[in-house]
Amino acid sequence: MLGFNFYPPSPRAISLQTCRQIVEVLREEAPQVLLIGVFVNMPPSEVMTILEQSDLDLAQLSGNETLEEQQLLGERAFKAVHLASQPADALEAQIYKRKTPPALLLDAYVPGQFGGTGQTADWQVAALVAERISILLAGGLTPENVAEAILQVKPWGVDVASGVESAPGCKDPIKMKSFIRHARAAFESLKKERA
Repeated sequence: MLGFNFYPPSPRAISLQTCRQIVEVLREEAPQVLLIGVFVNMPPSEVMTILEQSDLDLAQLSGNETLEEQQLLGERAFKAVHLASQPADALEAQIYKRKTPPALLLDAYVPGQFGGTGQTADWQVAALVAERISILLAGGLTPENVAEAILQVKPWGVDVASGVESAPGCKDPIKMKSFIRHARAAFESLKKERA
């Protein structure tokens, strides 16, 4: 999965035109990759327009979107839920789940922020949710801690932004490769454990 951020205040924000150019190449060279638009508090009709115009597969709703707004997008959208460190959050998060993986994304709760903060999510609370549904775990993941997070939480997948950057919005190829290597090794360990 690759994400394209459509939240203008973010240092990772991308224009629709640039997204379309990148997606065109990816569809040719890596058709197996799911392409995700990241949105914050954008009306569902605008989200759907961008998904269609940019040929993205799914929308990640990372703001204060309601369940009703998510449902207007159907299975094309999954919600990013920002968890505070309370087991009750784990139950509340599940109202946003969708049928197919990822059911939702769990991120750290940072007041006034919509993700990409580098703050670590509460892995114990995330593990409670991951027992029931397929989650993408986000929040403060880095090449150094991703394996531990995967082994503890047992998520469907992991999401990273600031943890593989040399500066806000600037991905570091060495950190990215290291993150992927550590994540793959941890997921392989989980497979062996379950076998």
